[in-house]
Amino acid sequence: MSDSLPDEIDVSKPTAARMYDYLLDGRFNHASDRAAVAQLLEIAPSTKELALNNRAFLRRVVEIIVRDYGIRQFVDHGSGLPTQDNVHQVAQRIDPDCRVVYIDNDPHVRAYSGLLLDENPRVALIASDMTLTEQIFAHEDFRSMIDLREPVAALFVSVAHCLTDEQDPFGMIRRTVDALPAGSVVVVCQLVSEDEKVRDGVTRLMQEGTGGRWGRVRTEAEVRAFFDVDRLRIEEPGLRDVTYWRPDREVFPRQRSDEWIEFGGLAVVH
Repeated sequence: MSDSLPDEIDVSKPTAARMYDYLLDGRFNHASDRAAVAQLLEIAPSTKELALNNRAFLRRVVEIIVRDYGIRQFVDHGSGLPTQDNVHQVAQRIDPDCRVVYIDNDPHVRAYSGLLLDENPRVALIASDMTLTEQIFAHEDFRSMIDLREPVAALFVSVAHCLTDEQDPFGMIRRTVDALPAGSVVVVCQLVSEDEKVRDGVTRLMQEGTGGRWGRVRTEAEVRAFFDVDRLRIEEPGLRDVTYWRPDREVFPRQRSDEWIEFGGLAVVH
């Protein structure tokens, strides 16, 4: 697989995107990613179930945004590797006119997204750091796809933990909210733990394994602060473990332990 990848991709080192792909039973991962996941599972045994439930949350929240909020355009920050039920696939099953802009600066993501995203005039991938809000909103592909006179769904699903405090995930969310029209929605969730040993252990493992290309596990209070932005109103059922955010079924992978969870929710821009 690596023979066809760009030279800038070093498959000997794990990446968060490929580790997530492995946890989702995907096929765009390598031995380094699988080894890193094995180490991660020693610290946080419930990680696979967490990943599966988080992906289910993404599908569920996109469906709700299209059906209940009537929004037809999405900006998916830190979209990751293409897998089953990507945002555009979920949204366009409900309304084929839905438009999606994916944002990711991982060269592996760019390589495989270019190969696997079907020829689709309503989908674009912008190769950018997701914190560069002004650059993203000014990009030609963004402007051709997203009409800022109409509500937009901005997704930050399981990506804020990939940013250090110095990269300022709070500022990224605030700048995005400032640029969105009223009636838009913002979805934010990230890995949290109230156990300091888990936070420190996972953060150290991920930072060392990815060469510093990772942020940190945070607390629920820190994620709540992401929503403490003018113009944002948190929607029911509030901020919580996303597994239990408006679940559409009672059967889902149960975490065997709760050493960490994916925590967040949806807010409306007013």
